Amino acid sequence: QVQLVESGGGLVQPGDSLRLSCTASGYTFSSFQMGWFRQVPGKERQFVAGITRFAHKTGYDDSAKGRFTISRDNAKSTVYLQMNSLKPEDTAVYYCAAYVVSRTSVVSANPASYTYWGQGTQVTVSS
Repeated sequence: QVQLVESGGGLVQPGDSLRLSCTASGYTFSSFQMGWFRQVPGKERQFVAGITRFAHKTGYDDSAKGRFTISRDNAKSTVYLQMNSLKPEDTAVYYCAAYVVSRTSVVSANPASYTYWGQGTQVTVSS
């Protein structure tokens, strides 16, 4: 049974940084392509960043480019999202997601591509 557990969310001020972590269990982590999504009430889940199995490729939503960095440590079965220069509009529940691939492919920004999801962690950016 695959489980994804996020951590690292919280309340921060504009301009601050946070690092989210997501640890996976129940499957070979290096088989997963991983992504981070976020969602605010009343809106669809939005792609933030994604990373291929061995971190050869990453992809970002325009809102995250230059401020957020996705990375992974396959030895620790963990994917990270480093978020810098946070803005109030980054406030959301952040979800880690994964899907299994047999060969590395392009990063998918489509939530429908992802099979497994974490429970989410709240990030609030407010002064």
